[in-house]
Amino acid sequence: MDLDLRKLRYFAAVAEHRHFGRAAKQLYIAQPVLSRQIRAFEQELACTLLVRTTRSVELTSAGRQLYEEAQRILPSVGAAVRRVQDADRGVRRLVVAFSPGLHVSEAIKAFTSRHPDVETDVVPAHWWEPDAPLRDGRAQVAYLRQPFDDSGLRTVPIGHEPKVACMPAGHRLAHRRELTTADLDGERLLDAPTRRTSSLEEKFELIASGQGIAFVPLSVARAHSCPGLVRLPVADGPVVETCLAVPADRRGRLPREFLDIATRTLRDGAGLPSR
Repeated sequence: MDLDLRKLRYFAAVAEHRHFGRAAKQLYIAQPVLSRQIRAFEQELACTLLVRTTRSVELTSAGRQLYEEAQRILPSVGAAVRRVQDADRGVRRLVVAFSPGLHVSEAIKAFTSRHPDVETDVVPAHWWEPDAPLRDGRAQVAYLRQPFDDSGLRTVPIGHEPKVACMPAGHRLAHRRELTTADLDGERLLDAPTRRTSSLEEKFELIASGQGIAFVPLSVARAHSCPGLVRLPVADGPVVETCLAVPADRRGRLPREFLDIATRTLRDGAGLPSR
């Protein structure tokens, strides 16, 4: 069977909001129309995607799997459509992905000064799957933090960045000027293996509310302020590597030239925050 992309977008909106009314508002369609489209989609797929009650909408196991697939399929299709439209208009475009807290603007300015005829866009890379924009075609080059799945990618090291411990202001260690990892033994860590959050804002709110602590790259902690939260350096704490990445099998001239310019610019600019 052919997958109906329109219905897939409808389903993804419901899965994101867990609410038909809010999803319908986002899609600019009537709620009854959305409900009929989702039921038709379930019939086409021959499986139940959602469990509906009067108060909530929950995903079934099939629904959770489809939502994960949709998060890869829909951006890839959107990027393909844009490339087709660019080809029709004769537009040369370079799209750069970047991890939260990392700044690629200086590299883009240096590249644009050399290639003023090229349109340059940026796309954020989610912290839990930073390589996704490169793999689904949304970006041709990315400025990321390790670790991530770098199979099939060419990476160029840029530098290193410390992680700091983020914790509630009322935590027993919050008054300290510096910590060691031994100080944090027994603490509940809010990291991806233990509790995955959908955004950094959500993660910081959980930390501030006393749900645990987290090691966070310093640039991310600086970029996302949250009342009731403190960040402390960890003397022997983890350090993350920053790098540029491009798909190894792509031979386009623009990504290659951006990679050369960005490598020099980002290294010279010391995009590595001090403690």
